[in-house]
Formats: sequence, C-alpha cells, structure tokens
Amino acid sequence: MNYFSPDFLAFFKELAGNNHKDWFDENRSRYEREVKEPFKAFVGDLIGHIRGAHEPDLLIEPKDAIFRINRDIRFSKDKTPYKTNVSALLSPEGRKAKDFPALYIELGPERLGIYGGLYQLAPAQVKEVRKYFADHLSKFQKLNGDSNFRNHFPEGIVGEAQKRVDKSIAEAAEKEPILFQKQFYYYNHADPKLIPTDGLLITVMDHYEASKDMMQFLRTSMGK
Repeated sequence: MNYFSPDFLAFFKELAGNNHKDWFDENRSRYEREVKEPFKAFVGDLIGHIRGAHEPDLLIEPKDAIFRINRDIRFSKDKTPYKTNVSALLSPEGRKAKDFPALYIELGPERLGIYGGLYQLAPAQVKEVRKYFADHLSKFQKLNGDSNFRNHFPEGIVGEAQKRVDKSIAEAAEKEPILFQKQFYYYNHADPKLIPTDGLLITVMDHYEASKDMMQFLRTSMGK
C-alpha cells in the first residue's frame, strides 16, 4: 500500500524554508491531508503488523506513538517552531517510554530513519545495562555480529562513550569497548524516495524483524 503522495516530501522541503506559524497556518489543511492523516494510517498498520506477528502486548493506538510536529524550543538556540519530519516510537508504553527498546521511525525529505535500542538512560540504568552485557558478552557479540542484523544496521550498536567504567566490568570492557558506552542503539538511514512508495511498510518491517533479537536482549538488560 502507498500511504504518502509525493507532496509529503514537498511539504517538508517547503516548510524548511518557511518555518514559521504564518506559513504553517496557511498550509494546515495540506499538512492534515498529506502528512498527518497518512502518517497516522501508516503507524496504525505498522502497529497492527508488529502486534499480530511479534508483540501481542503492543496495545497502543497511533496517537500514543506519534510525536507532535511542534518542536520544544524552550532550551534550544534554534527557535523554529516545527520539525521537518514526522516520527513515532512503537513501544508498548507509548512515545514517552524513552528507556524502552522499541522501533522508532522518522520520515522526512532528508532520510527515512529506522532506529532502535537505548538512547536516554539514567546513570543507574547505564550501570545495569553494562553489567548485563558483561555477564552475557558472548551472546551480545553474536547478536551484534549477526549478518542479517548488520545488513540492515551496518554499524551495529553505537552510542556516546565514557572514559571510565566500574571496576567490576573493567576487564570485560577491555574485551568489548562497547561497554564504555552510555547509549546502546542502532540505526539505518534509508533513501527517503522510499517514503511515497508501496515498499515503505515492507522496508520498515524488514528492519524491525532483523533487529528483533537484539531488541529483546536490550529489553532483558533493562529488566523489561
């Protein structure tokens, strides 16, 4: 199924050069027709596919997963009011569950972004995850090196690193430098030309399925 017309990408390209309320208000009906409603339908079908075949506990609606197009500008130097993409987090706990490994997607003219893993963790959570990795190092390395996982997420697990770790996992960290990280996520930036085609849902589901074992490993590391 083709969810988006070519105007989906055109809308955001124009918004990038006219990122202010007056332009958005003038194009609000276009936004509703070409962006908001098609994305809602796409996310709904994506939830249905994942729930039906993989995660029966994914009992959310599109409104629970989709982020607002309005940017949070309170602490940002960039005061443009609108995002130039749409995004959703398909977690059983909805979009607010920043510490729950789940499928996250961004659709815009710059990229079709497909993500998963652990991005925003409290310090205590970082220690918990590192300890689990250290205790299950060979399993993690097997998952991270899996050919299907790497075909879809070529860099494997990535994230910002720190210089030191607890002494209890220092030896393991020398064998696996990923243990120095405080983030543990994976991503792929696909061609945005896929967005207004009937291959979009297949592409996103292929990536989800390739990451499912790693996702479960990360959930277990968090006690989920």
